[in-house]
Amino acid sequence: MSTHEPDRAAEDGSGAGSSAPRSLAEALRARDDASLGALLRARPDLLNPVPGDLTQLATRAGTRASVIRALEHLDRFTLQTAQALAVAPDPTTYDTLLALLAGDEGSDAGADARTVFTALPHAVATLREQALLWGPDGQLRLVRTARELLAPAPQRPSPTGLGPTVAETTAGMSPGRLQEIVTAAGLPSTHDPVSAVASLTALFTDRSRMSALLDEAPADAVEVLSRLVWGPPFGQVTAEPAAHLRWLLDRGLLLPTAPGTVVLPREAALHLRGGRAHRALEPVPPAVAPAATHRVAVVNATAAGQAYTALATVEELLKDWDEGGPAVLRAGGLSMRDLKRTAAALDTTEPLAAFWVELAYAAGLIAPDGEADEQYAATPAYDTWLELPAAERWARLVAVWLPATRTAGLVAGRDGAAAVSSAGRTLSALGPHLDRSAAPEVRRRVLALLAGLPEGASPDPETLLARLRWERPLRTAATSSDDAGDPEDLRARIARWTLTEAELLGVTGRGALSEHGRALLDDGAQTPAEAAAVTLLAPLLPEPLNHVLLQADLTAVAPGPLERPLAEALSVLADVESKGGATVYRFTPGSVRRALDAGRTASDLHDFLTTHSRTPVPQPLAYLIDDVARKHGHLRIGAASAYVRCDDDVLLGEILADKRSAALRLRRLAPTVLASQADPSALLEGLRQMGFAPAAETPEGDVLITRAHARRTPPRSAPEPVPEGPPVPDGTLLTAAVRAIRAGDLASTTPRKHAPGEQSGALPRTSAADTLATMQAAVLTGEAVWIGYVNAEGSASQRVIAPIRVEGGFVTAYDHTADEVRTYPLHRVTGVAELEDEA
Repeated sequence: MSTHEPDRAAEDGSGAGSSAPRSLAEALRARDDASLGALLRARPDLLNPVPGDLTQLATRAGTRASVIRALEHLDRFTLQTAQALAVAPDPTTYDTLLALLAGDEGSDAGADARTVFTALPHAVATLREQALLWGPDGQLRLVRTARELLAPAPQRPSPTGLGPTVAETTAGMSPGRLQEIVTAAGLPSTHDPVSAVASLTALFTDRSRMSALLDEAPADAVEVLSRLVWGPPFGQVTAEPAAHLRWLLDRGLLLPTAPGTVVLPREAALHLRGGRAHRALEPVPPAVAPAATHRVAVVNATAAGQAYTALATVEELLKDWDEGGPAVLRAGGLSMRDLKRTAAALDTTEPLAAFWVELAYAAGLIAPDGEADEQYAATPAYDTWLELPAAERWARLVAVWLPATRTAGLVAGRDGAAAVSSAGRTLSALGPHLDRSAAPEVRRRVLALLAGLPEGASPDPETLLARLRWERPLRTAATSSDDAGDPEDLRARIARWTLTEAELLGVTGRGALSEHGRALLDDGAQTPAEAAAVTLLAPLLPEPLNHVLLQADLTAVAPGPLERPLAEALSVLADVESKGGATVYRFTPGSVRRALDAGRTASDLHDFLTTHSRTPVPQPLAYLIDDVARKHGHLRIGAASAYVRCDDDVLLGEILADKRSAALRLRRLAPTVLASQADPSALLEGLRQMGFAPAAETPEGDVLITRAHARRTPPRSAPEPVPEGPPVPDGTLLTAAVRAIRAGDLASTTPRKHAPGEQSGALPRTSAADTLATMQAAVLTGEAVWIGYVNAEGSASQRVIAPIRVEGGFVTAYDHTADEVRTYPLHRVTGVAELEDEA
């Protein structure tokens, strides 16, 4: 295979004729500002706090936590490239790396060699950009921490399935045993262990000689090697191994690592693999296949219908909790019993009810009220939200859904973190432990992949999940045990929940991304994403209606969404019987009595129905209203404990004679008054169950008007998402950070005159008198000096300054580190030193 090396000198700052960097700090020093900015953007944890110079940046980039975070954000092929570098010699060449990935010529490669040849430069450039790899193509070096994490170890097998090298495995082997292995392998004897190991390594890496050696192997020995070749490379042997195992042990094809444990050396395994480090290489991301294609107009109309349904569902949820919602659990959250009641009220399943509750909570529409007996209730923000146009209300919900870290799909599952120390707790809606920092990234990536499909195309979920696994393989593995008992990793489950939730919210229609959903992802547009989505969605939403259709079977049909005042009044006068494209309301004696209790009269109800019905008011409905109104308030109930009064003493006698009134413990005080030991509300409900139509009255004897009182919490802020790590810095911060790092590096690397006995790299230390004298001399000569400075927080730094004046205990100077004029207190200067004279 032809492996001519591409020109990548510009990528690592090493041009023709320039010497190779000796460390990562030197490699970073050779980069331009744009390259450093790209590094800090890809690894924002390196900016917390801003490194003082490039040496600090290189040190921080090599810490274990930072390297792990960087590796977790690599795609599969770039990670496979890093894994191949970890088992390659250090340093290695680009051609050696290419051979490890593509394999030998004529080998049964897992991926097309030409595809690997095309994809490898980008993978190497990515590793270089993220400071996981440095050096020119002839001396590629993986950062030491990354090599330690990815290289084979007895306690942690390599992802490649390769074992340690011959030199690593034989490190503690006796010289005599080494000579026995060399002789059995047909090699000449050597005089020292180092040359013996080198001779054995040369044999295993020589394709022709290794093939000749394996041609002599017994069939059973070849079978053992075939079982170990792709990993794990370790096996067990007894004290008296079989003949075929003895043949392998004698020739070093199996080397002991511990009593009873042997390993296949890396060089031998690579020969058996045809030079490949990986069994299955994936240089190209798997494509997301469309499952079906629909007309764009159908997708948009379906999504708009779902968007309106989402708004109606959230409003219904808040209406159900308007007078005070469920109680807050002691540990926080909603009990499963209350979640089931909410699901029944919304006519949906419990997982979907949990999603709507969490969405309203994330939008700041509901919150705990903070009372002693804490309950969930609507917030003042809900009333503000209700006043917005429908499209804007939808945009507000989607805008909080996209970055939310609270994951409703986990509700009713087990808390994996708690399971470590106890039996694990069931996760409750609105409760703690529902935040998953990966959710926003996965959610946006799923929608971005949908946006990459042709318009109107819905994705095949399995191919979409395969693409996500390719893009973040280590994150997938890290979250695979997040929820015990679920074989699918967390990222895959979040992706599936995203597809479902996007359909519920109307971001997608029939599985395809809608035009208004696509607008939400267009962050680079001149028009803000939310405003663009509102503009596209508003014409698709149905206009609210101001009429219903009354029918003779005591029902009313709303052929579409109703205006809010009409819907609220109708919900008091009638009960919702069914929902869908049209809502059916049913009039019952109880619902009519509810309207009368709210202060409406029979004539008010007749006028209301006549005004808002496109059909004549049916006679049965008119009779029902008049009949209930005639009986309503004939009996009056007040507080005695409780009493019943009525001008018709015969009616009171009928109540006393009814056996069902025994539980109310009534007794006659006067011909028109009954007293009860029950409270007024229980007495009112009891008589209604007996078929009467009593009305409560005030202490003054007037009918008590009962209306629902909306309960609101004090102003509450919506929950903040829990970020995965430091936020990605913006351009302004990156520019300032790169400038500060460059300036600090200039100060730390500027040659200066060292005092006798002073350690290199230490801050200068001089007395106050010497510091003042040197500063004053520098003012006269106009020369720059090197100082050590400790700020008010106690952080020490080194700076190159050109003093302008010294007075009042302060020095005013042009700071080359900050590239501006600054004033420093002299008592915070640790010392001053002159710079070396230029050659």
